[in-house]
Amino acid sequence: MAHNHSFLAFDCGATSGRALLGTFADGSFTMEEVYRFPNQVLEVGGRCYWNVWSIYEHFVTCLQQLGRAGLRIDSIGVDTWGVDFGCIAADGSLLGLPRAYRDPYTAGIPAQVFEKIPRTELYAATGIQIMDFNTIFQLYAQTQAGDAVLAAAESILFMPDLLSYLLTGNAVCEYTDASTSGMMDQTSRQFNTKLLRRLGIRPDVLLPIVQPGTQVGVLRPQLAAATGLGRVPVIAVAGHDTASAIAAVPAADERFAYLSSGTWSLMGIEVPAPIINEASAAANFTNEGGIDGTTRFLKNITGMWLLEQCRKQWKAAGRDYSYAQLVEMARAESSFPGRIHPDDPRFTNPSDMPAEICVALAGRSEAPVSVPLAKKGSRSENHPQLRAGFSDAQIVSCIYHSLADRYREVLSLLQGFAPFSIEKLHVIGGGSANEILNQWTADALGIPVIAGPAEATAIGNLMLQARTAGLVSDRWQMRRLIADTFAVRTFMPHCG
Repeated sequence: MAHNHSFLAFDCGATSGRALLGTFADGSFTMEEVYRFPNQVLEVGGRCYWNVWSIYEHFVTCLQQLGRAGLRIDSIGVDTWGVDFGCIAADGSLLGLPRAYRDPYTAGIPAQVFEKIPRTELYAATGIQIMDFNTIFQLYAQTQAGDAVLAAAESILFMPDLLSYLLTGNAVCEYTDASTSGMMDQTSRQFNTKLLRRLGIRPDVLLPIVQPGTQVGVLRPQLAAATGLGRVPVIAVAGHDTASAIAAVPAADERFAYLSSGTWSLMGIEVPAPIINEASAAANFTNEGGIDGTTRFLKNITGMWLLEQCRKQWKAAGRDYSYAQLVEMARAESSFPGRIHPDDPRFTNPSDMPAEICVALAGRSEAPVSVPLAKKGSRSENHPQLRAGFSDAQIVSCIYHSLADRYREVLSLLQGFAPFSIEKLHVIGGGSANEILNQWTADALGIPVIAGPAEATAIGNLMLQARTAGLVSDRWQMRRLIADTFAVRTFMPHCG
């Protein structure tokens, strides 16, 4: 009788985390969510942290439930967001809590760094787009501030490696997450210690980089006993969640672009080597590590953040729209001509997103001082954005059309960099379920859009564990199995 293989993926996001169980049997693959938990930034004394002990407790609770159910787990993998890190003392203790990338303590830090290392030199070495919260800027800010936790650290661990460390007691530094730090040399694929020394950052706190598929260790003896699961191996998968997601794109060949669609939209291509030149720097593209030695050449685009913040504001005003309703609202106003630039800094975190969009649509740089109110009992009463001349439905239509237009702009840039013809766009993540945005994106791009799977990050995590176990050979076999297992939908561009 053939042995079934079961793998556990912990997929941790900024607001929630999940555990998914993947089972391989007789050449087939199934997946189910077995645990979900909340996560949030912890604000203490004006600083923002990640409560990794809370995340760890949820990991333990999940493992205990699986143990009580009598399940056999072949291995465990953890993926999370990038750039943030925890500090480990010489005795192996975790020092404090990791600072969160939402903490504004790095505001203005890049400009200080560029006084010591020119921006062009930093990008040429690392290939990483400049963002305030990049690890290199966090470390520089903490070093300049004389941070006691960092000063006492024997090593630092990026978030997925830190969580794996809490499970096993073994420390590694996985490639895909390290690649997002802004400190990795793209030629050697190890940390650029010369750059760090010029900034006064201790390079000795950084571990050698290992590739996805490396075994971190096994569950600590106490944890193995407490859960009843035994010494289960923990694998360093593609620890950066986007890297795991791209590993799960169900593509048949290299001639595709991907769009990881969620709060952020990450649009790019998978290439065999980094693309670092004046044009990529000017367009602010980034080169992040992928599996099999590939590079994720991509651009960050403001995504569903725009809609999420509008929905939050509307709900507070008593208009709680479901996502299905939002799609129908956009459809009803499909011909609305208004557009915004999704990446305009004004939309980073406004106090009132619908109002800010209305102001932008009206061509103003500031909110109107006085707007006539609607008549008592009219449809627009108590609808501030209607008073500005735009309905909720028009705003939704504007967001979707504006995102589709932005995707077209970025795809056009990608076509200039790609060493192959881009024939289709694969949309993965939560946004892949948005039918109208997928269709408008196909219309804007003029190429087919293949939507799904929505759970790409967890699928990629599980597939990399399966590959480590020898069940699949490479990323193309992984992708064929994913394409055979998960339903996707193709949206063809409409002509004219």
